[in-house]
Amino acid sequence: MFIDSHCHLDRIDLTPYQNDFSLFMQAAQQQQIEKMLCVAIDLTAYPAMLALVKDFPDIFLSVGVHPNVESNEKLTEAQLLTLAENEQVIAIGETGLDYFRSSGDLEWQRQRFKTHIQVAKDLKKPLIIHNREAGDDVLAILKKEGADEVGGVIHCFTEDWEFAKKAIALNFYISFSGIVTFKNAQAIQEAAKQIPDDKFLIETDSPYLSPVPFRGKPNYPIYVRHVAEQLALLREVDVQTIARQSSANFHALFAT
Repeated sequence: MFIDSHCHLDRIDLTPYQNDFSLFMQAAQQQQIEKMLCVAIDLTAYPAMLALVKDFPDIFLSVGVHPNVESNEKLTEAQLLTLAENEQVIAIGETGLDYFRSSGDLEWQRQRFKTHIQVAKDLKKPLIIHNREAGDDVLAILKKEGADEVGGVIHCFTEDWEFAKKAIALNFYISFSGIVTFKNAQAIQEAAKQIPDDKFLIETDSPYLSPVPFRGKPNYPIYVRHVAEQLALLREVDVQTIARQSSANFHALFAT
């Protein structure tokens, strides 16, 4: 049984499932997808995301605002604290820094990142971290703000083993997405070989970043099996071992 530790279920294309979310969930269960963590990107879409998944106990939620979402309104701790009262919410994020899609003075990103960290500490819930071309600053802020108190996960890992070691030292797990199946992802693959058994997760980030052989097409949680198969190949174990270890790590991190 697999756990997709990071997906955006409110954004997937349900056309293959007759635009019926229940049919999608049936198909996922038939493909041995045990649980999914549906990750928030912005607060505007949050009520609809909550309504979509609220009747499915195998779906967990996070609450947070993606670093690329720009808004004229300042995100407050009170907003996040209120939304996180929902019993399905097990994490704060995704949050972090993105210096690829955003440019200029990005102090607003860093301040919002710090707000998420404070809320996570207040609630004692782990963080889901987005990092794109901002690795040094991400690690520096996590360390300075005491994020190791709650830990979390560096989702959709795109760095190298040296970065992974620093993140693990700060009480963070490393989550591998479909990117680990790409031919040009040697640094990520090398890190995947060396991550301790108790420090990795698997994810799809669906509907984005489909793994090989679906690269360039819409992604779905059922494709998390391909991430697991690649990790099994890299770590020289069977895929059932990867499924078992990553699931145990998910439950340990998110206290589920």
